[in-house]
Amino acid sequence: MRDAVHVQSSFMAKLGFLGLGLMGAPMARNLMKAGHEVALWSHSKGKAEKVAADGKGKACASPAEVAKNSDCVFLCVGDSKMSEHVILGPNGVKEGGRKGLIVVDASTVSPSSSRHVNDELAKSGIEFLGAPCTGSTPGAINGTLTFMIGGDEKIFEKTRPWLEAMGKKLYFCGGPGMGLHAKLTQNLVLSNLLQAFNEGIVLSTKAGVDPKLMLDILSNSAAKSGLIDYKAPFIFRRDFETNFSVKWMHKDMGLMLESAQELEVPLFLTSLSRQLFQAAITRGHGEEDICSTIKVLEEMTGVVVKD
Repeated sequence: MRDAVHVQSSFMAKLGFLGLGLMGAPMARNLMKAGHEVALWSHSKGKAEKVAADGKGKACASPAEVAKNSDCVFLCVGDSKMSEHVILGPNGVKEGGRKGLIVVDASTVSPSSSRHVNDELAKSGIEFLGAPCTGSTPGAINGTLTFMIGGDEKIFEKTRPWLEAMGKKLYFCGGPGMGLHAKLTQNLVLSNLLQAFNEGIVLSTKAGVDPKLMLDILSNSAAKSGLIDYKAPFIFRRDFETNFSVKWMHKDMGLMLESAQELEVPLFLTSLSRQLFQAAITRGHGEEDICSTIKVLEEMTGVVVKD
């Protein structure tokens, strides 16, 4: 059955994409590269027209217009408020959608918000999946994102070929909101690992250990981390160009704490790490990549970790 669904759904489809930022624009382009017609909308003027020019794209004036021109609408926006607005708000997806339309939200939003959207769309016969992704901008560009999906498994299987145009790994996590619980846990571990590395490498550098030597030691010990191996060279060459910004990880950490409060789970380290991300934002690093959070400790200690 899965193979039959895959073959049937692999033909050219009429898709939509809302939100054309660092992640959304390359994701939409990959859908067009796969041969699909993609209706496009962005809050930022001119972005939809620019992306549309790269393939079988159609720039639309509103999310409602995208929905009218699509069998499945994807979106990747900044936060829960934005997601609810483009889906449920005036001229939103729900207003322009019809029964049987599928909406796939790849944004990282709160699980409770995602469940609310699911329930509201169901009243109009519109199917919904919460499918947050990870892989940052390089993953979006290369079509190697990882998706964590929550919703109806049959709807997930129907959208699988389209998701595979954008990602290499798809994890079905359960019912509505469950993909978001998985994504928040992944980012929880990532953000705390990054802060641990920041502290450790600043400490060893101030003590006089060469940063590259320290990284080699970490990479060949039980402390080895794919995140550290990837991010450390950016820090060493002082390259803080954004793949995943400090401000958006700070937002995600807020969602972790919100979810933890609802589930009555204490998150000791995450609470402190979020304050350190806040300190980076306060110092003007909010738009930079998450590895720029090391600057907070560097400024406090008078140490710069570099080649």
